[in-house]
Amino acid sequence: MSTSSNAMPESIVQPGVRTPAHPTRPLCWSMRRELWENRSLYVAPLAGAAVYLLGYFISLMWVPRRIEGLAEQDPRPAILVFATPYSHAAMLLMAIGFLVAFFYSLDALHGERRDRSILFWKSLPVSDLTTVLSKASVPLAVVPLLVFAITVALQIVMLLLSMASLLISGQSAATVWTQVPLFQLQIVFFYVLAVTALWYAPIYCWLMLVSGWARRATFLWAVLPPLAVAVAENIAFRTSYFGALVRYRFFGFAAAAFDLTDKHGVPIDPHFIPLAQLAPARFLSSPGLWLGLLVAAIFLAASVRLRRYQGPI
Repeated sequence: MSTSSNAMPESIVQPGVRTPAHPTRPLCWSMRRELWENRSLYVAPLAGAAVYLLGYFISLMWVPRRIEGLAEQDPRPAILVFATPYSHAAMLLMAIGFLVAFFYSLDALHGERRDRSILFWKSLPVSDLTTVLSKASVPLAVVPLLVFAITVALQIVMLLLSMASLLISGQSAATVWTQVPLFQLQIVFFYVLAVTALWYAPIYCWLMLVSGWARRATFLWAVLPPLAVAVAENIAFRTSYFGALVRYRFFGFAAAAFDLTDKHGVPIDPHFIPLAQLAPARFLSSPGLWLGLLVAAIFLAASVRLRRYQGPI
């Protein structure tokens, strides 16, 4: 009786012969695992988009009336009035994305220690460096890309609903099509997401470091030490340099990445930022960006070392 049908291919059973794995495959699969295990990464932005779309749909009954008396109702330029709801949608999803990334980073290394799944993941041929990098890539790359994709889809649906509302009311849909600078809004939004991801890198990496070190109450351990340093500095020296540094890390990207006034010195309305106001060269040459990335790299290196020696809680 022949057993050739049950034999494994020769290339597999030969001793000492191994199929080389692609160097990025463990990282890609680790990132997929994070998405599978943390559905809130995309469920929360989708839920926010659905709620906003519902509110926008209800408000559409007022759109034709608002367009007819646009000049009398709002002194702002028409392009700014039309762009405002689309900008509000982007701001809402960006805020949701930040919250999702914030709390994901706080639980990234702590969760696997708490449920003892770290014992299983350490048994796999995946290095601690690959695991930590895959977790760090979620707030730095995956969440911004998800937020951008969901925002683009939401804004397109909003535009189509606005045009349909005008057609039903007997008006020309070209009014919305020509007045809404949708493509410019989306380019600027992608730029903002990229800027904030790089600028907030030390924040996310600090949260991951706390996640890998603290045994419980990760939120308190992440927030209270910086707060204590700021209070102690104010009491001891009557200064607030550390508090100013924290505020700069949260909000300083705007002055570095944008020209906040036009050529006449008039402040730019954040609901519509023209492409001419973007300053990527100045942002990339900003010392605050590179110092922040250096601090983020130090935090990541410490997180890798912690995961190598930390066990379950």
